[in-house]
Amino acid sequence: QVQLVESGGGLVQSGGSLRLSCAAAGASLDVYSIAWFRQAPGKGREGVSCLNANDGRTYYSDSVKGRFTASRDNAKNTVYLEMGSLNAEDTAVYYCAAVDRVVRMPTECQRSREQDFPSWGQGTQVTVSS
Repeated sequence: QVQLVESGGGLVQSGGSLRLSCAAAGASLDVYSIAWFRQAPGKGREGVSCLNANDGRTYYSDSVKGRFTASRDNAKNTVYLEMGSLNAEDTAVYYCAAVDRVVRMPTECQRSREQDFPSWGQGTQVTVSS
C-alpha cells in the first residue's frame, strides 16, 4: 500500500496562495487516483478535489472551484494542490488520499470514505488569517 506524506501547509494572509504537496512512497502514483480532503475545526471532512488515474479527470468542490488546482508530477511521485485567493473559510487540516483505480466523480470525491481511498496522509494545517 502506498504511503503518503503531505507538506506545504502554513499560515497565510487572506488573498494569498499556498501549494500543498503529497509525496508517495512504496508505489508509483501514476496509477493512483488522488483526492484532497479538508477538515475545519468543528466541521465534518469535506472533499475538495480529485485527480483521476489514467484519464486525468479532475473534480473540485464548489467552494474551491476556480481557486484550487490539482496536478501530479510522476517523475517526483508527488501530487500537488495549488491554492489561490485563500480566505478564512479555507482554514483546515488538509489530507491527501489515494486509491489504485479510477474513481467515480463526483460521488467518491465528495463522501470522504476510507473505503473509497484506503491510503491517507497525516494531514497538513492551513491557516488563513483575515
